[in-house]
Amino acid sequence: MASLLPNTSVLGNGNAKHLLRRATFKYTKTLINQFSTLTPQQALDLLLVDNSLTLALPFDPYGDGFWTESSAISSSFNGQQRKNIIVSGWWWYNAVNDATLKYKLSHFLSTRFTIEKGNTAGTSTDFYDYLRLLLYYSYGNYKTLAKKMTLCNSMLLYLNNNENISNSPNENYAREFLELFTIGKGEQIAPGNYTNYTETDIVQSAKVLTGFQRIADRTIIDTTTGIPKGSNQFGQHNTAVKTFSSAFNSVSINSATDAASMDTELDTYVEMIFNQMATAKNICRKMYVYFVKGNITADVETDIITPLAQDLYTNGYEIVPVLRRLLESKHFYDLDDSSAIDETIGAIIKSPLQQISEVCSYLQATIPDPTSDPINFYNTFYRNFVHDTFMTGANMPIFSPPNVAGHLAYYQNPEYDKSWISSATLIARYRLGESLLDGFNRISGNNNIAGKINISDVIKNGGLISDASDAYVLTSELCNSLFAQTPDADRINYFMNSFLLQGYAANYWTTAWNTFVSDNNNAIVEPRLKLMLTKILSAPESQIF
Repeated sequence: MASLLPNTSVLGNGNAKHLLRRATFKYTKTLINQFSTLTPQQALDLLLVDNSLTLALPFDPYGDGFWTESSAISSSFNGQQRKNIIVSGWWWYNAVNDATLKYKLSHFLSTRFTIEKGNTAGTSTDFYDYLRLLLYYSYGNYKTLAKKMTLCNSMLLYLNNNENISNSPNENYAREFLELFTIGKGEQIAPGNYTNYTETDIVQSAKVLTGFQRIADRTIIDTTTGIPKGSNQFGQHNTAVKTFSSAFNSVSINSATDAASMDTELDTYVEMIFNQMATAKNICRKMYVYFVKGNITADVETDIITPLAQDLYTNGYEIVPVLRRLLESKHFYDLDDSSAIDETIGAIIKSPLQQISEVCSYLQATIPDPTSDPINFYNTFYRNFVHDTFMTGANMPIFSPPNVAGHLAYYQNPEYDKSWISSATLIARYRLGESLLDGFNRISGNNNIAGKINISDVIKNGGLISDASDAYVLTSELCNSLFAQTPDADRINYFMNSFLLQGYAANYWTTAWNTFVSDNNNAIVEPRLKLMLTKILSAPESQIF
């Protein structure tokens, strides 16, 4: 029986690793040690701190310099494709430098309110405002975000609501607002009837959503968030009464009478949707798939999803209380049953975003500083290697999913996260570690990537290993930290004997390591460490968390 009862025990090493991986993109030995002494409740107190941005603003190293949050930069801003990547690099750098839930939650919200950065979703500054909106509401209210997203300039363009006017309706945003962003279809009862809404409801929704227009120069600022938004154009708004189906209790919504009351009509519409328990359940299922695992059993639906949905509904769609209850629960830590076939720990295949963030943060990759060395960070390392090579090769071009439904891993039942692994993605996934350990792009091209894991120095000075001169201790502690579950002795011996010792006795490594510590000559230890770490990072156990 799945249980939302809280786990009140001290986390310990294994559960600390599990929580940190699922809750943040920053995963370090220091954090594991710190969180292992805390209860889940104490850990969530730290994970829900709202830190200032590590990197305040994106920076274009090719002539335009720093951005400002209110700068009126639109289509005249040169190099839009490059700047879109710069914005995603700004977000990623903050994500791997902040051990809080804010960035996991902002990414989760991006899988719900999906856009594709680029021409279909406006300029790079539109995209920047979209990410700031997600960050603003990461610790906030899902229902309010749904309202604000309707006037997000990127979303207005991406789903064509910018073109939705009274005498020429466009139903694209209305359809996705219901199907993907909020209530979900439910089972199809009949043609045009999806249990939770009907095709008639889409038509009526589109009428409510007429007249909202993108403002390219970013001059209209939302008074709550301080973020640029679109405008209300009453002359393009459908002024008829909108009557919905029995799925929404045949509610009728009166039209706005001017531009200002378009917001009131939108509020009434959104409240109608969020007054349905099906909306709360749909959001909680998506949250469960993202943070726990893709397999929602009948027990999970009854014992986890339903009470969480009730909490979400009762709390007015505040995100944090619901997620906190889930991440503190016995179910999240595999403590609610003794079955070994439905584990949570190690139940998700890592997304490419999780994979590169975890490797870079845990193994202390040296990457260029985006402020003092912006060309090497934004262009050589992030754009050329992370964005264009690894993330694209692993089929996760960040914030650019293949369609509005997003990446398959977040919606395609029953495969979900299994879709990250395919013949097309294996080279990028398996050669990520090799590339970072070498400092060269081993996925394609062999170019310098301006970033590197200096592994012998990291092992010597980074505090990762209790006794690096002991070959077994070294191997077992690396495996324990980089794998989701503790490997057995045979697996540890395989990595140690095959790649670290390579036929030599254990004391050979001890002598070689101690020599390196005394004279700093890593000629023996560096290639052996690199080989073993390459194999560990490409092992099946490293693909899950």
